[in-house]
Amino acid sequence: MPPEDSFEAARKVKEMYCYTCSDIVKEFTKNDNELAKYIKQWRGIRLKTGAPYTCDIGYERFLGPELLFSPEIYTSDYITPLPALVDKCIQSAPIDTGRALYKNIVLSGGSTMFKDFHRRLQRDVKKIVDTRVRAATAHHGGDIKAKPCSQSSYPKICRLVRRFCTGIDTGILREYEEHGASICRVNPVSRGCFEANIHFSAQY
Repeated sequence: MPPEDSFEAARKVKEMYCYTCSDIVKEFTKNDNELAKYIKQWRGIRLKTGAPYTCDIGYERFLGPELLFSPEIYTSDYITPLPALVDKCIQSAPIDTGRALYKNIVLSGGSTMFKDFHRRLQRDVKKIVDTRVRAATAHHGGDIKAKPCSQSSYPKICRLVRRFCTGIDTGILREYEEHGASICRVNPVSRGCFEANIHFSAQY
């Protein structure tokens, strides 16, 4: 391939032939067993001379996208895969926003348009979360489940909340009396943004 055409050829090959594999070892085996089936041929024309040229595209079809999920195969400077970065960002957010963030991962940019990219990212992020949940469950010696409150415990909880709210902010107490315990499960930052959006929408 002519050096002056390498960037443009790589861009077109990426858009036309690359895809995301589910398992790199299995993909290597599949390509080795049926090499002629999976090799694609790129035909181009030199920009300077107009002469035609061809190049074979084999493992590069899935190795390119794989760099986002296994960066260590290319460099030792950056070894954190994309799913781990996504999980780390969500874990650094307020804990009560985690569920919504995991359900609303938005892909944007050319490299996210590889075939099956979204499935691979979803699978790997889920695998990270499931591993963490299993480790936490094993650490606590069994299933982690929320225990429902009995009817007799409600008055006690209400007294505790009222005592906590008294002397801190009477507005919180009024919110609790109006909306109940749900106000304790909403991050104040998120709630402030939500209320600001409602106010903005009402104006326009």
